[in-house]
Amino acid sequence: MATTTREASPPNPPGASTRTRPRWWRRPWILPLGLATVVFLSFSVPPYLTLDPELSRFPIRDDFPLHYPFMVTHIFAGSIVMLAVCLQVWPWLRQNYPAVHRWSGRTYVMIGIPLVGLPSLVLAPLSHSGLGGQVSNTLWGILWLTCTIVGYRMVRQRRYAEHREWMLRSFALIFAIAMNRLWSTAAVITLMPQLDTTFGGDQQMLIMIAGSTSSWLSWVLNLLIVEWWIQYRRRGRRTPSRQKARPAQEDATQPA
Repeated sequence: MATTTREASPPNPPGASTRTRPRWWRRPWILPLGLATVVFLSFSVPPYLTLDPELSRFPIRDDFPLHYPFMVTHIFAGSIVMLAVCLQVWPWLRQNYPAVHRWSGRTYVMIGIPLVGLPSLVLAPLSHSGLGGQVSNTLWGILWLTCTIVGYRMVRQRRYAEHREWMLRSFALIFAIAMNRLWSTAAVITLMPQLDTTFGGDQQMLIMIAGSTSSWLSWVLNLLIVEWWIQYRRRGRRTPSRQKARPAQEDATQPA
């Protein structure tokens, strides 16, 4: 009587990694990122749901009638974009549900570019944080649009490694919106003891300087941290290939 045997799988080559990919709950930053996003949006969005300019957290320019409509569009679309990018940077979702990753990416790009990025360039010169804040917000908007468009082009060309790097930069810039609130609070607290000396009692001037400072800190620091991470991962990818090449070269130099 013939018996069938299952062919044994080949053993792992020397030096091969046997580690499995971590499950979603083993990535410690996923849950805090999602919670932070929900908390931030729960605080930021409600005043604009009534479409009442009097409830705006930011001063509205009377000399530009479309200031509030542009701001509301920017805020509502930005909320969708921030939720979508949380799905984009979730490795477990990308690996296990690539269709969800693709559609969240399309949402991020197709809503973000026309309804978040372009309005930001209109709103930036209207900022009440002075010239420094206006320049910062304009550069911020241009950089986010650039990183997002380049990231989209990379995935269309199937250059996935570059796509991920550019979208990480885009992620850092879009989440600078949330960081800006933290930095602005820190800047006001830091500058408040100087209200009567440096600012001569002018509270509006203090708030303007704090707003300009927080604007620069929020996106510049985010971008620097992500750029460090990208370079760190690049070095990590190059190291194993060099280690594999070294034994091969040593074998080639051994006498027969």
